[in-house]
Amino acid sequence: MKFTYYGHSSFAVEVKGKKIVFDPFITHNELAKSIDVNQIEADYIFVSHGHSDHVADLMDLAARTGATVVGAFELTEWVRKQGYDKVHPMNTGGKWAFDFGTVKCTVAHHSSGLPDGSYGGNPMGFLFMTGDGNFYYAGDTALTFDMELIPRWAKLDFAVLPIGDNFTMGVEDAVIAAEFIECQRIIGAHYDTFGYIKIDKTAALRQFEEAGLTLLLPGIGETIEAIG
Repeated sequence: MKFTYYGHSSFAVEVKGKKIVFDPFITHNELAKSIDVNQIEADYIFVSHGHSDHVADLMDLAARTGATVVGAFELTEWVRKQGYDKVHPMNTGGKWAFDFGTVKCTVAHHSSGLPDGSYGGNPMGFLFMTGDGNFYYAGDTALTFDMELIPRWAKLDFAVLPIGDNFTMGVEDAVIAAEFIECQRIIGAHYDTFGYIKIDKTAALRQFEEAGLTLLLPGIGETIEAIG
């Protein structure tokens, strides 16, 4: 399964021939200046919550690609109010069988307000269960015991976890999260973009290695094979 990192918490995966983009925040990310958002294709856009650093490019990307926007009910209602109706509302604990596989919405302990100040619904993570492999995108979240439920639903090939601290869990808690979800292969997200979430990459890699885990930190614009 190919994984392309666009910086911050924005990335894309290809599953069963479908291009799936997550939390598009590119044009306002100074670290992602090398990425031309107009070259990104999407069949689906999954949005974990409504903060501007996760939805800044959402409407433009959706309008250009015709992608289905998937997120919390309140978030998709906001998308409709922007004049875009191709949405699939979901909420925490629910699952749906899409044409590429099944997605279950998981608990994320965070907050969610949309750019106009309206309520964005519950923040969420997403558990993908597909014929190409299974993965978990935690979204912006604190460490939570709810993560221990993930292995009951699926055996993971990889997971995308926030590691920047301050607004989400940091490296130490992400190591614990990896143990809770029983996943050895972790891709880091939500780090380095702002001063509050700068990390020591060398130290982070060492902490994961010492725990017997693999931390992947792809460069912005880099495509990797997510399933080792």
